[in-house]
Amino acid sequence: MTPLAPRPEPAPAVEPQALEVPAPTAAPMVLAFGVTLVFAGLVTHVSVTAVGLVLTLAAAVGWWRQVLPVEQVAHVPLPPIADRARPIAPAASGVERLGLEGAERQLRLRAGEAGHRTRVPVEVQPLSAGVVGGLVGGVAMAVVALFYGLVFQGSLWYPVNLLSAIAMPSMAQANPEQLRAFDPQALIVGFIAHGIVSMLAGLLYAVILPMPPSRHTLWGGLVAPLLWTGFLWATLGVINPLLNARVNWFWFVVSQIAFGLVTGFVVARAQPIKTMQTWPLAARAGVEGAGEREPRRR
Repeated sequence: MTPLAPRPEPAPAVEPQALEVPAPTAAPMVLAFGVTLVFAGLVTHVSVTAVGLVLTLAAAVGWWRQVLPVEQVAHVPLPPIADRARPIAPAASGVERLGLEGAERQLRLRAGEAGHRTRVPVEVQPLSAGVVGGLVGGVAMAVVALFYGLVFQGSLWYPVNLLSAIAMPSMAQANPEQLRAFDPQALIVGFIAHGIVSMLAGLLYAVILPMPPSRHTLWGGLVAPLLWTGFLWATLGVINPLLNARVNWFWFVVSQIAFGLVTGFVVARAQPIKTMQTWPLAARAGVEGAGEREPRRR
């Protein structure tokens, strides 16, 4: 038998000195401009469409010739090997995974286990805490507003009537004497409007406060009131300048900060509930499905 010839040694890899990239061309830009002129001529003049059609055809032919019959390329010189970035070496360390926790060890896995992707926050405040916090914060805001009306306006009804001006245009045009007088209709409207707005703001606190990583008092008691007060000041100055001029914005900010501090405190003190992000769809929807384990029920 004839002995096999030795296999030739592979040639050493040669580092490329240039990078091959498609040749630059203005054809795509010209084509886009031509198509734009074609449609612009439909609402202007037919000559605009004609120019656009010529540019579109010329750009299409030029772009086609960049590829066929031979692809046009350009060579970008590479820096010397010593100046190039070194390849990234893979790290040998692993990633710490979330484990099991306490009494739930035999019930279900925490977020991040069993292929589940962690979604933050893993715990949220109950919406009922937002409603209660909004109502309590509304009382705190009303106390500050009534204090301002009694001390600086000589009437408890001044802030109430001013609040009712949101739904009663006549109150926005009333003189200071009318704003200081008791009005049963304005009292009912102001009470309802204040309660609804306070509850809605409390619900927002319950949804948003778990998202910041820390400093809930700062976010809820200072940042949020300043943000919505600035928005109200800018909006009311355009919609109703007369009402905007009668609002004492310093005391308005003080009342909003009181609302934010009290509502944020009540919401933050509530017992958080864990999200069901690791639960299957059937368990989250409350559907009895085959194969669902009994311990998943809460």
